[in-house]
Amino acid sequence: MYGGGYLFEKTSPDLLKEEDQEKLAAFEARIDRGEKIEPHDWMPKLYRQQLIRMIEQHAHSEIIGALPEGTWITRAPGFKRKLGLMAKVQDEVGHAQLLYSAAETLGKSREQMIDDLINGRSKYSNIFNYPAYTWADSCFISWLVDAGAIVNQVANSKGSYGPYCRALERICIEESFHLKFGHHCVTYLATGTPRQRQMMQEALNRWWYPMLMFFGPPDKISAHTEILMRWKVKILSNDETRQQWLDMYVPKIWELGLTIPDDKLRKNEETGKWEFTQPDWEEFKQVINGNGPCNKERLAVRRMAEKRGEWVRRAILVKASNKKYVTPLA
Repeated sequence: MYGGGYLFEKTSPDLLKEEDQEKLAAFEARIDRGEKIEPHDWMPKLYRQQLIRMIEQHAHSEIIGALPEGTWITRAPGFKRKLGLMAKVQDEVGHAQLLYSAAETLGKSREQMIDDLINGRSKYSNIFNYPAYTWADSCFISWLVDAGAIVNQVANSKGSYGPYCRALERICIEESFHLKFGHHCVTYLATGTPRQRQMMQEALNRWWYPMLMFFGPPDKISAHTEILMRWKVKILSNDETRQQWLDMYVPKIWELGLTIPDDKLRKNEETGKWEFTQPDWEEFKQVINGNGPCNKERLAVRRMAEKRGEWVRRAILVKASNKKYVTPLA
């Protein structure tokens, strides 16, 4: 799962001025021709820097994103739902491993990425810092958050960096199954008893504005959109992915008889764009900078997991370093 850009700080153009301009021109010509950039190809320092930032944030989002849903595995209603959710959470963690591997091709170790995450130096998606109070919250994540991730990831799978694109292609296939699982869960509640419908509606009310923030800040204040799109690391801007998600899923939400908590939400027939009440972007900034409802809780879980797994990592490394190749007995 992954949203849009997260940081507000402006990227310094100095890194581009330092580059060999002939190499930079050849690099951009390759991207314009639709070629993929591979790990051993020449690339601008800023391209490498932005890719590492974006891919590791995506990986962190997959890991942290498994936590609010993971808490519902034992409480999911019925054995089938438990199995489905357990498989989904397992997939999300697997997606993180693919993405960490893609980021490692750019020169940053997985250990350093995890260390940056648990010490608050690296960001992840805002939406996973909100609590999943009920089963309906988990259903919202499985359907509508994953839907937002698919919109973003399908577009970016057509981007310029080969390892990231190939990872996204596989991830999107698995996310499509998550989407079906989530849609079935939401539909079951929305067409169920009055209490079930109420629970689903309350979850939608809680998650609507964090969901709008999920795609990142508006393009006019996003720090990274321009350079990422120039080099086809991102294919759609934050505003474009948000609009595409609204196009696809607002009608589906209404079809289920659910109400969206925004009286101003409407599609402008002249522009073809959705008009809506802007979320609180100051809240967004606070959440991604570590001051959201569950930031501390999420990172505490990751620190605990890292500490508990330390002995396994040490054992593997020791075994690898002491490995002896013995000739088998005749």
